[in-house]
Amino acid sequence: MVKISVEMVRKKAEHHDRLLAPLEEISLHQENIEKIEFIQDWCPKLKILLLQSNLIAKIENLNKLKHLQYLNLALNNIEVIENLDRCESLNKLDLTLNFIGKIVSIESLVGNYNLQNLYLTGNPCTDFDNYRDFVIGTLPQLATLDGVEIDRSNRIMALQNLPLIRSDILFEQQNYICQRQKQKARLQNDITNKWENEYKDMDPEERNKKFWAEKCEHAPEVRYEIEHMRQLKLKSEEPEKKEEKRPIKLFAPDGRPFNINQAKIKFLFSDAEPDKFILDLAVYKHLDSSLLDIDVQTNYVRVTLKGKIFQLHLPEEVETTNSIAERSQTTGHLVVTMPKVNGSLKSKMALKSNSKTQIDQQCKENQTAITGQSKREFLEIGPAEDVLDFTKITKKTNPTYIDSRLTLDEKKPSHNFVDDPEVPPLI
Repeated sequence: MVKISVEMVRKKAEHHDRLLAPLEEISLHQENIEKIEFIQDWCPKLKILLLQSNLIAKIENLNKLKHLQYLNLALNNIEVIENLDRCESLNKLDLTLNFIGKIVSIESLVGNYNLQNLYLTGNPCTDFDNYRDFVIGTLPQLATLDGVEIDRSNRIMALQNLPLIRSDILFEQQNYICQRQKQKARLQNDITNKWENEYKDMDPEERNKKFWAEKCEHAPEVRYEIEHMRQLKLKSEEPEKKEEKRPIKLFAPDGRPFNINQAKIKFLFSDAEPDKFILDLAVYKHLDSSLLDIDVQTNYVRVTLKGKIFQLHLPEEVETTNSIAERSQTTGHLVVTMPKVNGSLKSKMALKSNSKTQIDQQCKENQTAITGQSKREFLEIGPAEDVLDFTKITKKTNPTYIDSRLTLDEKKPSHNFVDDPEVPPLI
């Protein structure tokens, strides 16, 4: 027996991010469901519910769906219309190819004033005389019955003759109920005897051939038996389960990664360069890159190819954020470049040391060039042959030279000045 589960409903609600509460439409057809349950609690806002092609025998657990507008229960094992009177928004009800013989049970839909489309094609009740007039007279809110539009004249005639038509319908319904009870008891005995005696020691293939070659009646019991045979056939056709492989251990007890090549592919691992490791995997040329999963950690690299693991332990720690994976378009090889943590620091220090050495060398060269040159180039302006002689600019050596800045005007003495002959002259 297949039951409605949360995962089943969520799977059907993938287009709605697997959310159930706000769901307005769901399709649970061809799931071999035998009972309606939980849906009204999980999806209270449903407007469309599709349950066709199942093994549901009773309409139940839908009374909380106040917003339900379309209910499809075609191709099930329903024999009575019931428990839909609280679905006040119900507009369309499809019960095609069920086993409804109690046609009077449609009176439970009188309170569904929004119901306009009803489908009962393929049910035993459709063989009753005046079936259509009885349904139209009982449910005046209908606009179509079995896909055929209801005229105003048909509705008036059905309403006028409803008491007489109902008595005839009750008589035919009672005859059907008696026949159905006999059929049910007979089929249950026949099916039980068949499986306990005839099919007990029969080969599965021979049993399947015989079962599908026999003629069968149109009844709920036969539908259950057909589904049972179908499940047995599917089970016999399933391939034998292979022995589960031992799970692969990726790490040692102390946490050290193991070297694993489950895919058995060729590879090259290079540590020639001081600052990085390079892994070259001979991946199949026509393998889609979406089937590759690459994981670079500080002390190991792991590549998963179609579920098979390649793992390699790295001798030094690498930088995971700066690692690069590239795929060759010609050979299909996968190249993973992983910079070393210590190699990066060493290269930076070496670069810094080289830069400092170059600067010191340049300073020495400049100092040597400066000491080797004549100081005249930094002190003199004129050409080298016109050497200036600072001794010629003094007054003693060159009496003709007079500096204009030293020229002073003669100061006349005041009128009361008395010259003292004992005072020596200034010059």
